[in-house]
Order: sequence, then structure tokens, then C-alpha cells
Amino acid sequence: MSASFANFTSQSPAHNEFRSDTFTTPTLSMIESLANSSLGDAVYNEDNSTIQLEKKVAAIAGKEAGLYCVSGTLSNQIGLRTNLFQPPYSILCDYRGHVYVHEAGGLSTLSQAMVQPIIPKNGKYLTLVDDILPVFIPDDGEIHGAPTKLISLENTLHGMIFPLEEIKLISNFCKKNGVRLHLDGARLWNASVATGISIKEYCSYFDSVSLCLSKTLGAPIGSVLVSDKKFILKANHFKKQNGGGIRQSGLLAVMAITAIDENLPKLKKTHEWAAELGQICQEKGIILEHPVETNFVFVDLKANKIDVKKLVEISDKYGVKVYAGRIAFHYQVSEASFEAVKKVVVEAFEYAQLHPYNGEDTIRFYSATDDE
Repeated sequence: MSASFANFTSQSPAHNEFRSDTFTTPTLSMIESLANSSLGDAVYNEDNSTIQLEKKVAAIAGKEAGLYCVSGTLSNQIGLRTNLFQPPYSILCDYRGHVYVHEAGGLSTLSQAMVQPIIPKNGKYLTLVDDILPVFIPDDGEIHGAPTKLISLENTLHGMIFPLEEIKLISNFCKKNGVRLHLDGARLWNASVATGISIKEYCSYFDSVSLCLSKTLGAPIGSVLVSDKKFILKANHFKKQNGGGIRQSGLLAVMAITAIDENLPKLKKTHEWAAELGQICQEKGIILEHPVETNFVFVDLKANKIDVKKLVEISDKYGVKVYAGRIAFHYQVSEASFEAVKKVVVEAFEYAQLHPYNGEDTIRFYSATDDE
């Protein structure tokens, strides 16, 4: 075996990575799949591997068509834009939603929409009665407001599962009131594995859904936006406009197909790891920000008076990578790293009991360049 292939058969560099489930690396089978990739031009819709991926994910979601995008941000933003027509209009979403917090202000710049971020009263997920109806702006001729034309939900959000019954209520409201409904389903795979509810069932209540392939499933790049054929045709227009056209994307598509086929069954183990760490936290009296329902554990650093710099220092000592209180599990985490991260959390908490920290969190998710 050549040294280059050995890179893909040995332990993944992400074996000790807990900052995000996006750090997974390609496997040997993904690399081998490249030999079977078509080499057509996807911008001209002439790449068979890309078309195969789009059809595969659309079928899983129970939708007519799919559009392969380089990122979840792109698939979300063009999906949201395609749902909207003539401004002024507004979008309702969770104040923690990725489309609002982590997509570089795309809603205001790309869709020219007024965003209404909502803090759910139950602390977990938006509800129709308590959260949406009180701020909903009807399109009733009143010219002072921007009518609510789109609601964007996220499942999972911070690892928490959005209850299907609430999704049904919101979806029914949207249909009756001419409001579009989008789902950031980056980790919908996790929700499906945890609940046994099919991706198709979840997606049936939404006009458009973004399904990520590089988070949790472990493909190197990409997400697929799914909806009806007319919607996807227009979304592809916005994809091109925003520089998202990929020529020989078949090379990426075959690796994504391999990731779906091989890695979906591995998600259950990541949930079990997260649940075990969550149980340890409960037993030790370590306060969590959210309940552990899938592959994330959110340690409340402020409530536990943990200095994030000390947490990073301890994680470095044990040879694992932890960012702040968000601990993400993915299928390439090693057993040794799992044992180490448990020690990191407990030691950081015990240190905080003796040296409580009341300052501000100064660690940023993305590192700045030296010459910033």
C-alpha cells in the first residue's frame, strides 16, 4: 500500500476532535469511489454522479428534486431566498439558528429580509402558540410592517430534537396562511436516528430542506437542498449567482454517496457517547445548557464558573480538542479520546470548584490571523 493511501486507512486525524462533527476526514472507501466518478460539467447539469447524489437525497427526503451545494450555508441561504418573492417581508427563526447566527448575515444581504429572531419560551424549541403567533405579522394590508412570509426551523438545534407534533402544528399554520416553511436539517440525520422517524416524514412538512453531508455523515464537502422541481430550478439560479457552481462535482458527489451509505448506521454510537458524558455531568453536578438528545453535550461554563482558557489547557494536556462548552461527537472519535474528554470535563469542573471563574469567555470559535 502506498504511503498516500495509508493516510486514509490509519486512525483519522479527527479521532481526538470534539470542537465539531465537521472535522471528520475522508475514508479509504471514499477515496476509492473517485475511480467510479463521472467527469461531466455539473453547471451544465451534465454530471451523472452529481445527478445521482441529488436524486438519492431527494428520494430519501421524499421530494421531487435536489441541488448539490458546497456548504450548508449556501443551501440554506439560496433555499430561503427561493422561498421569498417581493420585499418587504420578514423571516421568523430561533435566535440560536444557524441561518441567523452563523451565516454571515446572509438573510439581510442576500434575501433583503427583516429577521425576527425568537427566544423560545420553553428554552428548547419554538412553539406555534407561545412563540410564533405573538410576533407573526400578517399580510393584511397594514403597510407599516414587513409581513411574515417565511419561517425557518432547525432540527437538530444544539443537539436537541424538534418534536414532530410541533412541526405539524407550525406546518399546518403556514399552509393556511400562505407562509413558506424551511428546515435547516443539517443534522436531521441525527434526529431521525434518535427518534426512528424517517427523513421523508420530517421533510414532508416543509417546503424546502437543507440536508448536510459534511456534518455528522462525514463527507468532505457539501449539502443538498431538496424541494419540488420548480423550486430547485430557481434555487440553482441563485446558486450560480452566488458563485456556487461546481464544474466536476462528481468527484465530491461519489464521496458523499459513500458517506450516506456507510456512515448513517454509525450515528447511534455518537449519541451513546454523548449520553454517557451527559450522565457523568449529571452525577457530578455539572450544569448543562441543554438536555443531551443526540451527539452534543453543552457544558454551561458560566453556571459552572469554568474558565474556558483553563478548559482548553486541560484538554491540551489530555491530547483532545475542545472548544468552550460545546462538545461534539462524531463517528471517528476514538475510544481513547472519549475516555480522555470525560476526564477533561470532570477535571475542569473540579478545578472551577476550587478556583471559580467569573470573567468573560475570551475564546473565539475561529482563530484570527496573526496580522489581523
